[in-house]
Amino acid sequence: MLKVYAYQGCSTCKNAVKWLKGQGIEYQELAIRETPPSVAELRAMLKAKGELRLLFNTSGQDYRALGMKDKLPTMTEDKAIKLLSSNGNLVKRPFVIDEAAGIHLVGFKEAEWQAIWE
Repeated sequence: MLKVYAYQGCSTCKNAVKWLKGQGIEYQELAIRETPPSVAELRAMLKAKGELRLLFNTSGQDYRALGMKDKLPTMTEDKAIKLLSSNGNLVKRPFVIDEAAGIHLVGFKEAEWQAIWE
């Protein structure tokens, strides 16, 4: 089942969910703040994306408040993944994953999504 980790107040998340509904794609929506992606899901996304920074919501308040711009380059992968799994505000959203189908998406770019479901 496709999991969509989203934040209700996020316009990008709203657009992504609207697009999924418009395409008739079934999904399970989870509140990213209350239920961040698991360590296993974050590791799978990292493997698919190849760069740890791409999993972070770099424009978010928590990212800035924690000084992640300076900390992330020297942070171990394990520590960064653990931090993401404990603070959904730090995770780039929407965070969309379906391991069985090989779907690993962060953020919403309609053309990228369309290419997956063609």
